[in-house]
Amino acid sequence: MWRSCLRLRDGGRRLLNRPRGGLTASEGLGPKPPTPIRAYVPPAERKRFYQNVNISQGEGGFEINLDHRKLRTPQGKLFTVPSEALAIAVATEWDSQQDTIKMYTMHLTTLCNTSLDNPTQRDKDQLIWAAVKFLDTDTVWVEEPETLVELQRNEWDPVISWAERRYGVEIGSSSSITGPSIPARTREVLVSHLASYNMWALQGIEFVVTQLKSLVLTLGLTDLHLTVEQAVLLSRLEEEYQIQKWGNIEWAHDYELQELRARTAAGTLFVHLCSESTAVKHKLLQG
Repeated sequence: MWRSCLRLRDGGRRLLNRPRGGLTASEGLGPKPPTPIRAYVPPAERKRFYQNVNISQGEGGFEINLDHRKLRTPQGKLFTVPSEALAIAVATEWDSQQDTIKMYTMHLTTLCNTSLDNPTQRDKDQLIWAAVKFLDTDTVWVEEPETLVELQRNEWDPVISWAERRYGVEIGSSSSITGPSIPARTREVLVSHLASYNMWALQGIEFVVTQLKSLVLTLGLTDLHLTVEQAVLLSRLEEEYQIQKWGNIEWAHDYELQELRARTAAGTLFVHLCSESTAVKHKLLQG
C-alpha cells in the first residue's frame, strides 16, 4: 500500500523559511493611523536559565522542576500533568534545550499548557465536535483531480475500509468537492468513541486532526493502524504528487514535511501518554 507513497517521498523537498516580522504598536496622542497587516512573529527565544531538570510528584500529579523552581503555565498555574510518563517526556523537552529555549519546538509542553489553562474555555463536548467537524471535509474523502484519482484510491481507500470495519460504520469516498454524505449513525458512533477519552487526550486528538486535516487518519494513528510517517504522507498525497511532477521549492518542502511530522508525532504521543495510567519505575531525569 505504501509503495506509491514512498516513491513520492523521494521526490525531493526543501525547507520552508519561517515567517519573520515584527508586531509594533504605535501609540500616542491624536488619531491613530489604520492598523497595518502584520506578519506572525514566532515567540522570542529565551536564554536557558536552568542547569538541571527533574520531576516530582505532588498532590495534583507530577510536576516539572527547573533547578529548584517549579514550572508554571502562561497563566501562572502550577504545571502539573496526570502521568509520570508524560512528565518525563515534557522534562526531556526542557532538558534538550541548548543555549536558548525554543518554545516552538516544545509541542508536548504547549499541549500541556493548553490543557491546564484551557485558554478558549472549551468543554469536553466542544472538543469532540471540533474534531468531528473534520468528517465533512476529511482529507481522504475527495478523489480529485482526475490525474490523482487512481493514486488516491490505491492509498486512501484501504484506510477508509479499515475505519469502516474498525468502528462498524459506513463512510465511502466521493469525487465531489463537497465530499461524501456522512450518515448520521457514523457521526454518532465516532462521537461516542471520542467521548471515551479524557479532556487531556482530546486536546491531543484535536491537535493532530488539525495538523492532518483528517479525523480518519488521526484515528488510524491513535489505534496504531498507521505510523506517523504513513499518516503524514497520506495527508500530503496531492502535494507530494505535485512535487514529483513539477519539482520542489528551495528550502520549502523538507521543512514543511519535518514540521508536520514533529507536530503529528508529538500530538499522537500526547494522546497515548494521557490515556495510560501505568507508572514509570525509573525516572530518567533526576538532577
